[in-house]
Amino acid sequence: MNHEFPLALSFDDVLLVPQYSELNSRSDIDLTTKLSDKLTLKIPLITTNVDTITGVDMAIAIGRLGGLGVLPRFDTPQNQADRVRRVKEAGVTACASIGVKNEDVDRAEILVRAGVDVLDLDVAHGHMKQALEKISELKNKYGDSVTLMTGIVATAEAAEDHYKAGSEVVASGLGSGSICITRVQTGSGVPGFSSLIDIAPVARRYNKTFIPLAGIRNSGDIVKSLAAGASAVRGGFIFAGTDEAPGDIVEIDGKKFKSYNGSTSKREKAKHVDKYKTDKNKTYSLHIEGVESLVQHRGSLAGVVDNLLAGIRSGLSYSGASNIPELWEKSKFVRITASGVIENSAHDVLTDT
Repeated sequence: MNHEFPLALSFDDVLLVPQYSELNSRSDIDLTTKLSDKLTLKIPLITTNVDTITGVDMAIAIGRLGGLGVLPRFDTPQNQADRVRRVKEAGVTACASIGVKNEDVDRAEILVRAGVDVLDLDVAHGHMKQALEKISELKNKYGDSVTLMTGIVATAEAAEDHYKAGSEVVASGLGSGSICITRVQTGSGVPGFSSLIDIAPVARRYNKTFIPLAGIRNSGDIVKSLAAGASAVRGGFIFAGTDEAPGDIVEIDGKKFKSYNGSTSKREKAKHVDKYKTDKNKTYSLHIEGVESLVQHRGSLAGVVDNLLAGIRSGLSYSGASNIPELWEKSKFVRITASGVIENSAHDVLTDT
């Protein structure tokens, strides 16, 4: 048993120290980011593989804006491949998730034949022998034609094993999503910011990249993620409630909302079984690590992304960085106290929100 208790930090526990800047305008900041030799994005934004976040409309919309959408795996392989083809027809990069079961070998092949550009290996606990073996298999079969993104990891050791197995982009953030209760259910996880800081030197050593896939609430969290060494962020909450997110608008007391459910919530797991029973065992619906929620309707994805990008560019300017690699070199963090967290936002006043 480990009796040492190292400190682990979340995004609210740190701030970036403003640096000297020679930038004349935030519009001069270049947010292009390279995730692999085969994958470069114009903006560092990726929509996550949750059924209430990324469907075909979302994948196309974020792709046209310069980002990437990850199509969920909770459907038949044929239906998922059809969504890949529809995204490709719109002329944007297609990314789709697979799992680690035997059936996913065939799923990967079907997706590659449909033209997928990025395969996302999605497993709740990525530091397993089964996951590492699957990464090696995928790398050997498709490494020359697709980018391999894998997760979820929480530690430097897990990231290193993923890179060794053949992953090009590692996704971290075990249990940090707003609709995730993994840490409550399992007692396991590492706060998101510390995961990024731990993984960063490993990624540089292997000349690979990494991203947080959960826990991003605002543009400030995105800037902190990039400054910690990430090449992009993958989010659900920050894109939830947009017009392009799947699901109908519901009205409650005159306010409009849309559903945002965890992939491992009870309701979503029931849907998974209805859509594709083949790879589900009898206890599949018993393992609940997510919740169902509503978020306020936010309008178009383009408007949300514009606001996020404005904050990201401002954040880079405060560190004197004109692009993401410069941010990696120039960024300096400080830890803050609970009083600092209060001071971060509006306080001691009445607001109309």
